[in-house]
Amino acid sequence: MSVLYLAFETHERQSRLAKLQKSGAHIVVAEPRWPGFFELAKREKPFAIAIDFSSAPSHALETADYLSKAKETKEAALFLLRVHADRLEGAQKRLPNAIVVTESELSARLARMEQEAQARALQKKEAASQAKKAARAAARAAAGLGVEKGKPVPAPGKTKPIAKPIVKPVAKPVAKPIAKPAAKSAAKAAPAPAPKKKAAKKPAAPARKPQPRKKK
Repeated sequence: MSVLYLAFETHERQSRLAKLQKSGAHIVVAEPRWPGFFELAKREKPFAIAIDFSSAPSHALETADYLSKAKETKEAALFLLRVHADRLEGAQKRLPNAIVVTESELSARLARMEQEAQARALQKKEAASQAKKAARAAARAAAGLGVEKGKPVPAPGKTKPIAKPIVKPVAKPVAKPIAKPAAKSAAKAAPAPAPKKKAAKKPAAPARKPQPRKKK
């Protein structure tokens, strides 16, 4: 992450820049001239901006006011360096979120901010790594891939189909015959009566032969 240091070029600027570089932060230096400083700020996206008021303080105040309101830079921490005592109250009223500091104080602040930024970046990296691992595990579980040791992992698109459960046919219960009433069963068990014998017909009497009449 970078820090934008805006100061007009003088014989003292290099020594002041060296103090800020002791913080370990990446310092990008430029003059507060429009539109160069704003194009640089949009490109670098600094997490902090430091403006030197030792030269052209009115111009430095206008530059700080613009950067504190611009969409691209309003979230960056704003520090004011070498503000004259007669301009201090006006600068604080116009820029309530800005912090007036010396180079040494700013260097210490930047060192802490750099450490905090690195810690946050490390946490984000670890969180992203854990999220990727969880996503891969979820993908394997969704695809039904085995994770046992010694078993090859099938290629995507060649997973084994899920076996259908074997359904055994249920034997139908044998219906028992309904017992019939005892009277009917007894009637069936009794032997049928013998058929009645017809009476034998008497033989017809033999026809008598006509006897010849005796002549008188």
